[in-house]
Amino acid sequence: MADTLPFTDTSQDLAVRLADARARTDEIFSILTPEALYERPIPERHRLIFYLGHVEAFDWNLIARGTHGVEPFHERFDKLFAFGIDPVDGALPNEPPSAWPREEEVRDYNREVRRRIDDLLASSAAVLPMAIEHRLMHAETLAYLLHRLPYPLKRPLASAGETEPARASTDGRVRIPAGTATLGMSRESGRFGWDNEFESMRVPVPEFRIDLGKVTNGRYREFVEAGGYHEPRLWSDADWAWKEAAGLEHPTFWERRGGAWVWRGMFSDLPLREDCPVYVSHAEASAFARWAKGSLPTEAQFHRAAYGTPEGEEREFPWGDAAPAREHGQFDFHAWDPAPVGSHPAGRSAFGVWDLVGNGWEWTSTVFGPFPGFRAHPLYEGYSSNFFDGEHYVMKGGSPRTAACMLRRTFRNWFQPRYPFVYAALRLVEA
Repeated sequence: MADTLPFTDTSQDLAVRLADARARTDEIFSILTPEALYERPIPERHRLIFYLGHVEAFDWNLIARGTHGVEPFHERFDKLFAFGIDPVDGALPNEPPSAWPREEEVRDYNREVRRRIDDLLASSAAVLPMAIEHRLMHAETLAYLLHRLPYPLKRPLASAGETEPARASTDGRVRIPAGTATLGMSRESGRFGWDNEFESMRVPVPEFRIDLGKVTNGRYREFVEAGGYHEPRLWSDADWAWKEAAGLEHPTFWERRGGAWVWRGMFSDLPLREDCPVYVSHAEASAFARWAKGSLPTEAQFHRAAYGTPEGEEREFPWGDAAPAREHGQFDFHAWDPAPVGSHPAGRSAFGVWDLVGNGWEWTSTVFGPFPGFRAHPLYEGYSSNFFDGEHYVMKGGSPRTAACMLRRTFRNWFQPRYPFVYAALRLVEA
């Protein structure tokens, strides 16, 4: 397989990582009450029972069938659980719960998949990083899906609601001098990456100014209370039509209770923390940017602020080259909800910018597309190329539920502009 993406872990390391990733998805399914598996908390997505089978079907189709040519033992499930939904035309799935298999049938399938995959691990090192990161992506996707479920359908976990205290103000902007940003990675690097992370290129970035911290709930509340959701000039025509059809008047994670704003937490309603980052869609972020007379950063500007240095060198992470640790930010499943902006001084970039990794993905103004030299991976050809449609925007950084392995500087996330359920934050720039 000439196009197999590189990796650096040993087979033993990868087996441990796969076991840890399985524990993550097992944990999030343990939150659900039995009846919750057949709920559809977000109308545009499958019922939750799909995801119970999907993470295992993906491993089976990638490793057993795709890499080793193993004959299927349950071909119907291999196909049923193969693909999710990315609705861009407004169509919503409408099948009843009875159209899906019983939970125990899916769990039996999952157990057999794991048993057979485990027998193949020693000869599967080339594709295990893909299986591991795919599973960890769904551990995050499931978190925001479960975030929308009614609280009685979830079993709270002990770690729910943990946050760090804010340690500093992140008001204001900092100047980022002109320089160069390196996007993507070289195939010769010997490191794993998804197909959209290749090939490496250097991009000149003119001088700009960027917010020291993410936009907080408090700052965004000013936009809401100033009538930002009722001012058409702040929205594109498509975004305004979507907002009006949805009846949206504030972020999806907020609710109004007795005259006060409430944050919809994972396991309970919480008083709105004005010092925490706001989570919004790209459409809402863009409207706020126009109101605040700023812009969302480009992907290259984000890279320059996050990984660049005044000396012109570039770092692996905003704080340097050390592996991500708890003091660097709110990520790697340590909490269900965001921390106050300004909670992790050890995670600041060389330019003094806070929270560039963790605590919420950050929207950019860059339309998701390939880098020069892009080649789709032969075992997952549609992973990126299906979304090079001009309808998705790049997100960078990571959220509280993003695995540490996906905090690498080259990782690119993307979503449609009018999808308000993701743990996605924003900050502004000005030229």
